[in-house]
Amino acid sequence: MSESPFKGKTGAKRVLNALGYSIDGLKAGWINEAAFRQVSLLAIIGIPLSFFLAMPAWAHAIVVASHLVTMIVELLNSAIEAAVDHTSLAKHDLAKRAKDLGSAAQLVCLFNLAAMWILALLA
Repeated sequence: MSESPFKGKTGAKRVLNALGYSIDGLKAGWINEAAFRQVSLLAIIGIPLSFFLAMPAWAHAIVVASHLVTMIVELLNSAIEAAVDHTSLAKHDLAKRAKDLGSAAQLVCLFNLAAMWILALLA
């Protein structure tokens, strides 16, 4: 098995390249994925809102972490969808399963986010 030619970079050059790829990923998520924009806007509203509400520090922490995890899972779900679509646009049971599993992961995250908000508000 041969390695990717991009794996040879090390040190500061690798870190800078990785940062650039990450920024490109965030831009692609924002531009191409409505669901990522939605969970991002939810976080942009929800995170600051949590600091205006009377909550203990741990409650702020779980609300912030839950919003960030929801954004992360949406990026991963979008990556799965893009990889599956790149492989083939034909309908296939495994492609459907991959996309459905990614969607289910995001649904679990959204349920978790709602539960953490409820827990934080009841604290």
